[in-house]
Amino acid sequence: MNCEHYKTYLFETAQRLLTTDSPSGYGDAVMEVIASIAQENGYPFARNQKGCGIVTIEGEDNSKTVCLAAHVDTLGLMVRSITDSGELRFTAIGLPLLPTLDGEYCRVRTRDGRVYTGTILSMSSTYHVHDDPMTRIRDEANMVVRLDEEVHSKEDVLALGIMAGDYICIDPKTVVTENGFLKSRFIDDKGSASCMLTLLKVMKEEHRKPKYRTQFLFTIYEETGNGASHLPQEVSELLIVDMGCVGLDMNGSEYQVTICAKDTKGPYNYEMTTRLIQLAKGHGVDFAVDIFPHYLSDSDAALNAGYDIKTALIGPGVNASHGMERTHWKGLANTMTLAGLYLGLK
Repeated sequence: MNCEHYKTYLFETAQRLLTTDSPSGYGDAVMEVIASIAQENGYPFARNQKGCGIVTIEGEDNSKTVCLAAHVDTLGLMVRSITDSGELRFTAIGLPLLPTLDGEYCRVRTRDGRVYTGTILSMSSTYHVHDDPMTRIRDEANMVVRLDEEVHSKEDVLALGIMAGDYICIDPKTVVTENGFLKSRFIDDKGSASCMLTLLKVMKEEHRKPKYRTQFLFTIYEETGNGASHLPQEVSELLIVDMGCVGLDMNGSEYQVTICAKDTKGPYNYEMTTRLIQLAKGHGVDFAVDIFPHYLSDSDAALNAGYDIKTALIGPGVNASHGMERTHWKGLANTMTLAGLYLGLK
């Protein structure tokens, strides 16, 4: 598989996903993008009751069904309350690194479809006024959203149709550099989802089928812990395609695909993980094996739901996860290559 041929397509797909707001539970818009990409490549798309997307690919042998899963929900915020002066207090969705949000632009999406822009700020937002702008803690108790509207009171904000429970979507600031870096919030996990969607393009253009019947699952509640809690009953193996950790004593980098042997919850399936390592070694894939100390995935959601399946996890190395993230084309290409090898696309 010549990944370089699909480089532009992968980055364009990543940009489409990354610039579509989809904090956990708010998945309709991003699922429309995924449905469009799947159908453009000739594959049927469906959604389960939770709203997760499923793309089905017939295999050379349909006696067995395997599943690749990536999540397209992101971290985010939700309106908790409105201050007397017209600022928004918020609660976090998932675990964003709140200090990195100080000064970030955002969009507030109301239940009736209106969209307002704003900025996430520390309550000590300026050196010229506050005594503690350098030292004040950046957390939910000490940060607000400043709306780009002429509001002076809680009543002014309510008149805009904004209320508790409205989503606050963070601007991802997506950039692709000339030397192959993808910089953006939420590469976890829209980078890996882009790899999977690019594999659909590969299979269409090269007239290839996976070895076994395959389902691509795109989940929208992974960041809140229950993304893959429902799977088609016929699935026997679940390959999670998520981000690889970078830093401290990690072995992986932004330029490699990482195979995760163990996360916070425990080891992944021994046989399946070993098979992935052997595939990577046998085909010259640049990879690392790592232990992720503060990490859960859609594997945990599926296993906790009681599914009798094997699970393993791979993904491109992502720097500064849950903050201003970055990966490289090489990491994405190595991930796509190993996922393709797992499917039998040599």
